[in-house]
Amino acid sequence: MTLKSLRIGCVKYLNARPLIRGWPGEVTLDHPAALCAQLARGDLDVALVSSFEFLRNPIYRIVNDISISSAGPVYSVIVAHQGEISEVDEIELDPAAETSVNLLRCLLSESQLNPRFTRTSASANASPARTRRARLLIGDQAIRFRQEHAHEFRFWDLGEQWARVVASPFVYALWLVRPEVIDAKIIADRLRALRHKNLANIDKLIAEEKDFDREFCVGYYRENLRFDFGKEERQGLTEFYKRCVKLRLLARDGLGFGTWELELARRCV
Repeated sequence: MTLKSLRIGCVKYLNARPLIRGWPGEVTLDHPAALCAQLARGDLDVALVSSFEFLRNPIYRIVNDISISSAGPVYSVIVAHQGEISEVDEIELDPAAETSVNLLRCLLSESQLNPRFTRTSASANASPARTRRARLLIGDQAIRFRQEHAHEFRFWDLGEQWARVVASPFVYALWLVRPEVIDAKIIADRLRALRHKNLANIDKLIAEEKDFDREFCVGYYRENLRFDFGKEERQGLTEFYKRCVKLRLLARDGLGFGTWELELARRCV
């Protein structure tokens, strides 16, 4: 399998640009939930998808040293609300979200909050209609909503809330490789080289950005996001895994606490 023939998918958000810009072949760009489904069906060989996809289906190999993570406010994974977050009784969930929905469940549990969840296919620009109603937004939709409605809403930043309860970064997305794909190490090396090249030339990537202004991109890439998957990020993923198991967000207890960290390390290529 050549790199150009590789069926590769990537989330179509600003946060993924440094990880995919310049890939030599065709790339399927889609929302997290759609990409997770395509990867699980075998329609894609490799995809940058929600970290929760690995937690619920740990058959994949993980491209080591690369993730989309944060160690504080992430800006683009938020609950838009009015009033106090403790007063919210209903949260509309972004249908594109995977990891973020379960992160939200974990954080609400930590805060002893229990609002109802609803799913919506409404326009990304639609606003929560009532004071006690809120909405989970992710990716570019969240960025635009924050910028357009900064004076109308308050924003519960899930990256910031995670950092308040866990000392390790939160991992939103990982490169996952289907188990039957050969030469996974070669593919992983190319993806790491691409990440390194783009981050080394991040100013050029920002200058080429057409959807968001330069000042925002500089802060977003340099302050909000992390693109590593090392010891700290693996610990953060482990903490997320433990909380998902505790809240029964996984169909089974996954790999079990005893083997999780060993299996996680073994899956990295």
